[in-house]
Amino acid sequence: MGIGEKAESDLLADATAELYQGDPEEFMARRGELAAQAREAGQAAVAKQIGALRKPTRSAWVVNRLVRADPEVAARLAALAAELRDGGLDGGRIRELTAARAQLVDELTRQALDDLPAAPGGVREEVRATFDAALADPEVAANLGTLVRAAHWAGFGLAPDGAPAPPAPAAKTKKPAPAEPSAERERRHREKIISAERAVAEADRNADAANAAERELEDAVRRLEAELAQARQQLADARRQAYRAESQQRRAGETLSRLRPPPEAAKPAE
Repeated sequence: MGIGEKAESDLLADATAELYQGDPEEFMARRGELAAQAREAGQAAVAKQIGALRKPTRSAWVVNRLVRADPEVAARLAALAAELRDGGLDGGRIRELTAARAQLVDELTRQALDDLPAAPGGVREEVRATFDAALADPEVAANLGTLVRAAHWAGFGLAPDGAPAPPAPAAKTKKPAPAEPSAERERRHREKIISAERAVAEADRNADAANAAERELEDAVRRLEAELAQARQQLADARRQAYRAESQQRRAGETLSRLRPPPEAAKPAE
């Protein structure tokens, strides 16, 4: 089936799968090619969506690559996450789930890095942290395969050891701290959310600007390389033409010299 015959969802899904499973060093160039193919197929909206896909970090790519290559990875993470949520507070069960969590994270980390060149310690730790976060955070789990950066468990939901978060200690009865009014707490919470949203928006703008600058520079480099190749070809052609002209000039001079009489023979008799 040609690209023009594919549905928009197929084009976007295929492009996403290729980009997030392929080498991140080739992400920008290939994204441009896939977007161009979608435009040529008359899918301008898909081309725009492909162009908006963001390049993953090395550690995020390692996770995406494994999840897309082995569908069982996401299933195993989802199954254990469900057990962790339903594990209750039984000490024996918590210990079993804690051991199972550590074992699965270690196994998936080794599997993700097994056939790759030796990764820096930072990449290995980020890969491990991402799998661990996927067990605690459903949003991270849902994004496996298209992660842009490594994920870390932020302290909400399940505790890192697989057990439910421990209850807060009972408040002391002596001199209790004055409770903050509910409206004030909500206001502060909203302010934090707005601040975080602004930080995310600014980071997105910076990333988009950096990606756009990278694309422009890549286009400029390709254009200059093409112009340089053309100039070299023109120089080679000019050198060949100059050589032929000099050869013709030399041969013409030799012919003229042969045809002209010597100066003594040309002088009239007295």
